[in-house]
Amino acid sequence: MSNASAKTPIWQAIAEALRSDVAEGRYTPGDRLPTEAALAERFGVNRHTVRHGLSALVEEGLIRTRRGSGAFVAATPTDYAIGKRVRFHENLIAAGRRPEKRVLNIEERVATDGEAQALRIAPGDPVCAYHGLSLADGQPIAVVESVFPAARLPGVAEALRVHTRITQALQTAGVADYTRASTRLTAVRASATQALHLQVAEGDPLLKSTSVNVDESGNPVEYGRTWFAGDRVTLTL
Repeated sequence: MSNASAKTPIWQAIAEALRSDVAEGRYTPGDRLPTEAALAERFGVNRHTVRHGLSALVEEGLIRTRRGSGAFVAATPTDYAIGKRVRFHENLIAAGRRPEKRVLNIEERVATDGEAQALRIAPGDPVCAYHGLSLADGQPIAVVESVFPAARLPGVAEALRVHTRITQALQTAGVADYTRASTRLTAVRASATQALHLQVAEGDPLLKSTSVNVDESGNPVEYGRTWFAGDRVTLTL
């Protein structure tokens, strides 16, 4: 058979068309691609052929698929430093990303046994719990829960309602500076609510960071748990 009579397989043509769409900015990192049904209609083929083309792009690393959510243009993971001084805004700005935080809930309640141990307070002592969503360039990268000792930090609840940055809220509550005393990293699966906030599928892999921050006198001022979307963040120690 001559080269002139050879034809490009349709799935390859679909992959090339989507590759061009990404290169031209029609779809940007983090964007969701049309459904298989919509792509099949666009290219006039069956969904199996579309799936073949998408699989090729997954192998290239250009797109990622999430069970139950669809196909997304792969984003370069955000570098996030874990050290003595962990600051969300500064970390993302240093990585060339636009930081954003959204408050999900702020509640005043009593400490659990685990929280009390981490904060060196008595079980049942009052704490302020902050629940938030961290974003980079508008894309959610982490769900956050931070617990603060209310008696040690008078006014912290109101400060958290006023300031979007925890550093500013702690300064308002009398903590001039704080550092990371400990960090523990574990791999977990996304719960239904975490999946909803992070725009991933339930059961997708997350990286959980559990930490304790202390003031200049060594007193714990924050017990934090952060669930990072596994494919959107590279943690560096």
